Amino acid sequence: MTGDSAVHELTGKIAVVTGAAGGLGRGIAERFAQAGAKVVVSDIDREVGEKTAAEIGAVFRHADVAEPEQVRDLVRFAVDTLGGLHVMVNNAGVSGAMHAKFADDDFGDFLRITSVNLLGTMAGTQQAAAHMTGHGGGSIINLTSIGGITAGRGVISYRASKAGIIQMSKSVALDLAEHGVRVNCIAPGNIPTGLLGSSMADGDERVAAYRAVMRLSTPLPREGTPADVAEAALYLASDRSAFVTGVVLPVDGGSSAGFSLKPEDLMKLAAEPR
Repeated sequence: MTGDSAVHELTGKIAVVTGAAGGLGRGIAERFAQAGAKVVVSDIDREVGEKTAAEIGAVFRHADVAEPEQVRDLVRFAVDTLGGLHVMVNNAGVSGAMHAKFADDDFGDFLRITSVNLLGTMAGTQQAAAHMTGHGGGSIINLTSIGGITAGRGVISYRASKAGIIQMSKSVALDLAEHGVRVNCIAPGNIPTGLLGSSMADGDERVAAYRAVMRLSTPLPREGTPADVAEAALYLASDRSAFVTGVVLPVDGGSSAGFSLKPEDLMKLAAEPR
């Protein structure tokens, strides 16, 4: 269900989206608002977050998800201001420095990555569930990554944090199912956002080269967009997924299904200087 047929399917629902000032979070928040939900846009960037909320018809609440008490206050804000909470999207996340070799990683950004990505998602899940379990259930959607599903070189702390989100979400889904609270993950991949650039200190040229490889290794012949992720989130937020919990939904053009580079593309990559 997309387009006009899904316009009103979140009417009467209240949703919180973290990390929603831009990128995937903004796309999700905007899609929810279009579908009739009352949305709380949350972000650590107050200026951009307030602007985003105003543009999509939502309300803004500043929160650093690495601080569990701020996540608690965010959920309370949604309940007190809008009257409840039916959908919680734990999207806020950061990447880390990409090292040529694991031996070069000094773990200087490990605590920041795990605090935002893993602890922030756990706190958001817990605080949302605390309300939902006593108010008829709800949907919790946690953003992981194909980097948490498939192994790969580089950004190991990031990959570990995203893999942790998957195991946590599946485990909590079992714990909360009896209360009608569904917990699912979306695993985006090969979608241009600013996150990749934040991992690479050597500029736009390397980012462009990395994206070119990503495009070649994506079975579907196009890059993904925030709208693709937003449609997956809308499905998991809606009553259409009322019998779905504990799943990980890749939105990656098929990349996590397996290796798909064509022989001619492999030859081109092999010819590239290292």
